Formats: sequence, structure tokens, C-alpha cells
Amino acid sequence: MTVTGKKTQGSWVESANRAAIDFPIENLPYGAFRRRGSNESVRIGVAIGDHILDCARLAEIVGRDAVPSALVDGNLNGFMAMGPAARKAFRAKLTGWLAAGSPDAARLAPALVAQSEAEMQLPCTIGDYTDFYASIHHATAVGKLFRPDAPLLPNYKWVPIGYHGRGSSIGVSGQRVVRPVGQVKAATESSPPEFGPCRRLDIELEVGGFVAVGNALGSPIPMAQAEDHLFGVCILNDWSARDIQAWEYQPLGPFLAKNFASTISPWIVTKEALEPFRVPYERPATDPKTLPYITSTVNEQRGGINMVLEFYLQTAKMRASGQPPQLLSKSNLRYAYWTMAQILTHHASNGCNLQPGDLMGSGTMSGPQPSEAGSLLELTLGGKQPITLASGETRTFLEDGDAVTLKAFCASDNAVRIGLGECVGTIVAATQ
Repeated sequence: MTVTGKKTQGSWVESANRAAIDFPIENLPYGAFRRRGSNESVRIGVAIGDHILDCARLAEIVGRDAVPSALVDGNLNGFMAMGPAARKAFRAKLTGWLAAGSPDAARLAPALVAQSEAEMQLPCTIGDYTDFYASIHHATAVGKLFRPDAPLLPNYKWVPIGYHGRGSSIGVSGQRVVRPVGQVKAATESSPPEFGPCRRLDIELEVGGFVAVGNALGSPIPMAQAEDHLFGVCILNDWSARDIQAWEYQPLGPFLAKNFASTISPWIVTKEALEPFRVPYERPATDPKTLPYITSTVNEQRGGINMVLEFYLQTAKMRASGQPPQLLSKSNLRYAYWTMAQILTHHASNGCNLQPGDLMGSGTMSGPQPSEAGSLLELTLGGKQPITLASGETRTFLEDGDAVTLKAFCASDNAVRIGLGECVGTIVAATQ
């Protein structure tokens, strides 16, 4: 059996062996769900093919002692806090139970739930959310639009730039995003600012990293330990109101332009599943040397991740006529100027106490080519060059009824392809 790349070890869950499936047995990401239409408590599950292995039901079959109690109780944060050793040990058990030829197949089958029958929830409790600015290509492109004389500020190559977002407004894939209202600069300098619905609503194609084990307040996390504090990743769309952002971002950075909604994919792909896709962390030799506190040999050798990121758009008209979402750009996480380990270490370097389930966004992950832009702001050059869609419609920024789908996957000649699923959000009219 082959799943786009290396031969897969295979699973008795037949759908996990299909070509280009996001969730082969080599993946096994975690999510939270309840059966569609039920009032049952939220359960933790593991994606396998087009099914979910219900951890609570699994424990009833194999015994509670064989499944971490946090997973049985629907508490992914508690499992995150157990650290990498516990995560690896349970992954080994899952792989054995789900592998092709497993003697446990018949008795474990009742623990499977079809993904089509599940309502996905936020995978964990997200106490805090910090978004970073890890793509130098995005930072430079946006800088040219906002500050043409100084597109890349002098601190960018020295320090991972970030801002604290709003954890309470993070939703899971399928979210309906209400167009935000806010204050924007008037067309003329002599006029007062205006207040009303955002007219330049945008997406940000990002990857989110989840904290596993936290740290005590006042105790930094050194680079040598950073990987042990990372649980896994998801797809993240940090919706952005560009007109509100342009007016408010100086001198303290983003605020209302960002905190109205963020959407994540429902599955967290663990560090272990990503291991075959790790690549060297590279930056130009002419750039400044990274300061020692966010430098390590391991990070230089394999701090990056070869992960393809895609941005699709489907308008209401396209949906009504049966036209599929249109691919607008494709980028890669390996373009990150700062790795997740560096971001985490820098975040905690002043003694900030990170906690299990905290979310750290990569920031818009654009590549060096125009077709690799991770936002409409870049794709349309600030709204000056509209995109013509297959339906004949044009877009500079998002309109009501537009549905955005972000996808991500890792593929290699030496490893089985794995995916992160989808991150979908639809724009609805402002409530004002």
C-alpha cells in the first residue's frame, strides 16, 4: 500500500490506506468531537482515515489503564501536560492497535466514529494566543505597502516579532465570521475618521503551534528544551481587517483589526508525525547571526518543516453554481524566518509562563514568489490588482458570502504523505 510517497505500513481501517488521505496511520492527530446531533460531552479522538477513534470508547474496550486518563475524560490539555514521553508511548500503542493485521481490529471497530457523523470542537482549551510574524517575505511585502521607505524594520532579523491575540474569539473550522466594524482613516486628512463595516477584510495563511508542557513564571525555556514543550500544529487563519489595521497599528500594533475572529483546523498533528518532514533551518549568510539564546545545533539541522500550505476561495455565486473552491496561492512553512522552537523560547525568555494548550501563530506564511503570498493584501498589491476568479467575478478583499479554505500537508519521497485537514470559514454580513 502506498500513500503518496513511501509505502505505508497500512491499517485495518481501510480508508487510512487511500492515496493522498490526510490521516494515514503515520499521522494519528488529536481532536475533540461529539456525535452529530447528540448532547453527549465532548470527547477526544484520534483521526484515522475518514474515521475517528474515540478515546473514551477505546478505554472501555482495552481497559482504562491502557489509555491516558486525560484522554478518557475529554481533557486534551491534561494529556499535553504529560510531556513527550507519555505522548510517544501512547502513539506506539495506537499504531499497534490500528496496524494492518492487528489482532485487536474486530474488538476495536466499535470505537470508530465516521468523521461525517461528528461535530468537531476546538481540540483543547486555548488559554492564551500569541501571533508572530515569522515570514520575512510577508513582512517585506506588507512593509512596502505600509512603509515604502522602510519596509523591513531593523529589529526583524534579530527578534521574533509577535503580539498577544484574543483566545476567546478562536473558532474551529466551519466558523461563520461576522464582518467586523471599526474605525478607519478618512479619505482626506482634514476629515475625521469613519466608523463602519470593514471594507478590506483579509485572510492570513498560518500554522499554529500548541504548547505541551508549560513553564513556571520566571523560568525561561532554553532552546535545548524547546522541542519538548511543543505538542503539535494546526492550520490557522488569523482574519484581518486591513483598513482598521492601517489606522490603529501605530504605535502599539494590531488590536481590533485582529481580535474579532481566528479560525483553526480541528486536528492537532503531533511533533512525532512531523519528524520525517523536518528540514534544516536556513537564512541568508549575509544576515546577522541569531543571538545565542535562540540558537541550537538541533534547530539549525532540523528546525524547519517542509509543509505545503494552500489558500482556496469560493464565492457565494460559485457555491450556488456548483463550482469548487479556487486555489489562489500555495506556500510552504519551510520559508519561516523563525522556527516554532525559536518562537517558543523567545516567548518564554523573559519568564513568561506558557501553559498546555497555549497557541502560537506563525504569522502569514508567504514565500518569495508572488504566487506564494499568504494574504489577499499581497496577492492584490494592497487592492490595486484585483484577482479574476473562474466565475468571472473579481476580488481584492473578501465579500459577504465568501468561503475561505486553508489546507496543509507534508509530502516527501522518503515518507508517507500526511495532512492537517482543512480550516474553513465563511464571511457573513456585519451586524451593525
